[in-house]
Amino acid sequence: MKKSLLALAALGAFAGVAHAQSSVTLYGIIDEGFNINTNAGGKHLYNLSSGVLQGSRWGLRGAEDLGGGLKAIFVLESGFDVNNGKSGQGGLLFGRQAYVGLNSAQFGSVTLGRQYDSVVDYVGPLEAGDQWGGYIAAHPGDIDNFNNAYRTNNTVKFTSANYAGLTFGGTYSFGNTAGDFSHNQIWSLGAGYNNGPLSLGVGYLNARTPAASGGLFNNGGTAAAANAAVTSSVYSGFASANTYQVIGAGGAYTFGAATFGITYSNIRFANLGSTYALAAYKGQSATFNNAELNFKYQLTPALLVGAAYDYTRGVSINGGSRAQYHQGAVGVDYFLSKRTDIYVTGVYQHALGDTINAAGETVAATANINNLTASSSQNQFTARVGIRHKF
Repeated sequence: MKKSLLALAALGAFAGVAHAQSSVTLYGIIDEGFNINTNAGGKHLYNLSSGVLQGSRWGLRGAEDLGGGLKAIFVLESGFDVNNGKSGQGGLLFGRQAYVGLNSAQFGSVTLGRQYDSVVDYVGPLEAGDQWGGYIAAHPGDIDNFNNAYRTNNTVKFTSANYAGLTFGGTYSFGNTAGDFSHNQIWSLGAGYNNGPLSLGVGYLNARTPAASGGLFNNGGTAAAANAAVTSSVYSGFASANTYQVIGAGGAYTFGAATFGITYSNIRFANLGSTYALAAYKGQSATFNNAELNFKYQLTPALLVGAAYDYTRGVSINGGSRAQYHQGAVGVDYFLSKRTDIYVTGVYQHALGDTINAAGETVAATANINNLTASSSQNQFTARVGIRHKF
């Protein structure tokens, strides 16, 4: 009898140790609010929408201690729409993130699956949209992917450990196309530095055949024709490019309660295809440059205010005037608790010059705030009042 009791006690002790060495966390965000859009295809629009400040989501995050500073890690993260309960990211079950890998306290981590690229990781957090503005305050069409409009499938990712504030990493995504190694291939590199009041980030992203089925622009759960996956009028006319390239950098400095930030990106759509009704631009390239100045101030521990100005300029490839987009954003965020806040965000965009539409036609540039229906004119304004809860 005593031996049986001792055996049960030993098993219980081992079970306790195993439990202490492993962890699985359920987490999530619910973001919901009311919106006004002054020009959605020529009409005013009033509606509810989900996941503007941060995408509504739930997820599982786990780790198992393997000893010697090594851990097995995983993340499964699912986006959803609060208004209708549907899955986000084209209906994918774990469309936000899905990966497994190993983490070393000394060197960093290697993970495999659906993940974020290095531009998102190292430069994205420095733009206003990732801080207090949400996706409506992202750069027009999120043309540089700073706001994580596009995720990468079939990805091997390395993220370094933190060396006195310095981190770095990279990704490589297999195209999974037999006989064509470069088709849908994606790779990125980046680095960041965070120490005291100073934050810096740089990143590079290169995606082949981005609008093809399974490419960067078209890897969600909903089937979409090549080049139709890009809905933003800012660059839908360049989606046929063989290569999409982003070079980004940013920085921020905090003075007491105030933080000043800046970002820059160069976006290139190289070797345009012949999918236009007019194929005059086949083989040519289009380049955009984007610069943002942002500011936020912590008025009280519970109250944050922010403002940003963004300028996007495209290089004409057809002899017309260059497309330009001026965008201003303001925001107020009040924290009712550590997990719940209410916020107000307003964004105004003004477009100038000419661009090319998806049919290859030269048209006047129209305003198109990120992830909204394009305006019928040069101007567009949107405002949102929302609530966010984290669990």
